[in-house]
Amino acid sequence: MNLAGNTVLITGGATGIGLALAERFLKAGSEVIICGRREDKLQEAKQKYPALHTKVCDVADEKQRVALYEWATQEFPKLNVLVNNAGIQRRGNFLEDQEPWEVRRQEIAINVEAPIHLSALFIPHLQQQDTAAIMNVSSGLAFTPGTFALVYSATKAAIHSFSMTLRHELAHTSIQVIEIVPPAVDTDLGGVGIHTMGVAVDEFTDSIMKRIEAGELEVGYGRSEKARLANRDEINEMVRVMSTL
Repeated sequence: MNLAGNTVLITGGATGIGLALAERFLKAGSEVIICGRREDKLQEAKQKYPALHTKVCDVADEKQRVALYEWATQEFPKLNVLVNNAGIQRRGNFLEDQEPWEVRRQEIAINVEAPIHLSALFIPHLQQQDTAAIMNVSSGLAFTPGTFALVYSATKAAIHSFSMTLRHELAHTSIQVIEIVPPAVDTDLGGVGIHTMGVAVDEFTDSIMKRIEAGELEVGYGRSEKARLANRDEINEMVRVMSTL
């Protein structure tokens, strides 16, 4: 994939991996739009990278997703890359989770419903571009789930499956489907200060963007790359170890 000359929309682009991806696309010579739920975080990102375009949007909400699509395609008719990056991770014992279902549903809505719906909305527009891509951010937990984040693991497994099958369905179009498979990366996913023993976000992003530019369509790093390529026995062992954490 050529990283230059694109018009890129990144959900959850104000912080973490989303912002790191935005920075790489900008430096490569692409126009970048980021969206997120928090205006303050979007403005912090824009102060750091003034060339960014920003849009407040909660992708958990269907109406806001439709509004995002309508706004983005009207304001940026050359938009040709959709990056489904927004995600949340709720940690804890599934059986002891006493939060109302609406709180628990948010994880499913943001991690699964939003990427699938946004893909469906944008595909007709992307098909009109000479080259286009949908980039889905899954997780190493899609391959080796952890009991500490049971629902999150399941949502990312769904995105892996969706990415694989959508890639085949769009094989004869101008749209590439790329899956980014992060390991634990030092961001605020799951809560501030939780990911402090993971991979540095710049180290991870530099690696995967280099491989995407070289044409790879499913890319992990470190532990997630090992999980992505593991056989069934290796997966079972990795899951057993993860379940003791």
